[in-house]
Amino acid sequence: MKKALITGITGQDGSYLAEFLLSKGYEVHGIIRRSSTFNTERIEHLYIDPHKAEARLFLHYGDLSDPGELTEIIYNIRPDEVYHLGAQSHVRVSFDMAEYTGNITGLGTIRLLDAIKRAGVKTKFYQASSSELFGAAKPPQSENTVFYPRSPYAAAKLYAYWITINYREAYNLFAVNGILFNHESPRRGETFVTRKVTRAVARIKAGLDDSLYMGNLEAKRDWGFAPEYVECMYLMLQNSTPEDFVIGTGEAHSVKELLEEAFSYAGLDYKDYVKIDPKYMRPTEVECLIADAKKAKSKLGWSPRISFKELIRIMVDSDLKKLGLAPIGEGEKIIREKFPDRWWRID
Repeated sequence: MKKALITGITGQDGSYLAEFLLSKGYEVHGIIRRSSTFNTERIEHLYIDPHKAEARLFLHYGDLSDPGELTEIIYNIRPDEVYHLGAQSHVRVSFDMAEYTGNITGLGTIRLLDAIKRAGVKTKFYQASSSELFGAAKPPQSENTVFYPRSPYAAAKLYAYWITINYREAYNLFAVNGILFNHESPRRGETFVTRKVTRAVARIKAGLDDSLYMGNLEAKRDWGFAPEYVECMYLMLQNSTPEDFVIGTGEAHSVKELLEEAFSYAGLDYKDYVKIDPKYMRPTEVECLIADAKKAKSKLGWSPRISFKELIRIMVDSDLKKLGLAPIGEGEKIIREKFPDRWWRID
């Protein structure tokens, strides 16, 4: 049985990846931080009684700021694959916590790579890179596009990207960067723009809120469906050679389009509820990100199935259900039709 170690297992991507690897028969280990509150709701449905023989999900306390802890975890588990998804991943927050973001998102990667080297474990390593690396670079952006990071988060991810390549070349480590463009789902954190919008739509329908405060409505992003993207993480580590890949849909939509689609799906006009608040503006903005994912299609055989409109409908329906409201009905229908072999739980 193969073993996988996931940092950031309690996040959106980590929870889907754990679910996917368990469906593949893996023994899955995740690193979580010690905290006074539990933050494992995204993976609670995966728990199996650890005293039973079929238990294959195990959580370990650790922190990306502690190299000794990381080395001990890797030495004891001896994973076949390491998926490094842990980070301070909110771009706007990175401007307020620039040093912390650099320490966790950037230096956390070198600590993990060094832990693998010190532990003497032969493993494959996946680094979660980001489309934010491209920043102000002219779209569409591919593996050959020159990076132009525009935030402390993006700069930290740039360090992580290059140190992964350096360890691949210096120590013959099977290490890859997955440059994933924006990918969303009902498990997305509530402070990220897509979930912020779909959650607000549900709360307005429920009569709990009457307004939504936003920043730049003209920024354009390439938005895809998270469960499809975590499959690519796995495919990259099954590739015969370690290579870096851009993953995205090849389409860009503005935040204004996101608002229009989410509100209109629920029978509302976003103009009646949305207000602009300067505090949500970034000091340096990224105007447009569009993936050129031809390499992933040709070498990994991957292409997206969920469209932008379908993604938003899935998320709005989910947030309506979370508040006890009747979903409009398209979301689960889309998933069942497009993913008859679905391996994840519909949230």
